[in-house]
Amino acid sequence: MAVCNRFGSLMRQTISQSSVSNGQVPMASMLNAIRCMSSSKLFIGGLSYGVDDQSLKDAFSSFGDVTEARVIIDRDSGRSRGFGFVNFSSDECASSAMSAMDGQPLDGRNIRVSFATDRAGPPRGGGPSYRGGFGDEGRNDGY
Repeated sequence: MAVCNRFGSLMRQTISQSSVSNGQVPMASMLNAIRCMSSSKLFIGGLSYGVDDQSLKDAFSSFGDVTEARVIIDRDSGRSRGFGFVNFSSDECASSAMSAMDGQPLDGRNIRVSFATDRAGPPRGGGPSYRGGFGDEGRNDGY
């Protein structure tokens, strides 16, 4: 939500500055506003169970503006799954945080830090679309 609000205010600012200067909104100005919104997301692995969202944010905030820090929680047990994500407002901040924090201790455990990638592949959890169906559908021995 904060990203949408920030994007909206950047667009309004760009449009108002451009419309005052020449009466139109050039495409380059709009693309610049969108480019400013790019944020870098880091994957943080090896977190101890004692790390929460705020302590994760505190650990990385010295490298720049942290827009979000989230520890992933297991929905069944309510405990940390041992990894999380940190979003920075700039690629440079994320890059310096990754270089400095990868392999460093946080709350008693050495953490792994890398750029987050989009999850690809079939949905997790099994089911007909993932395992190829139930029963004998996949058998190829004449039965």
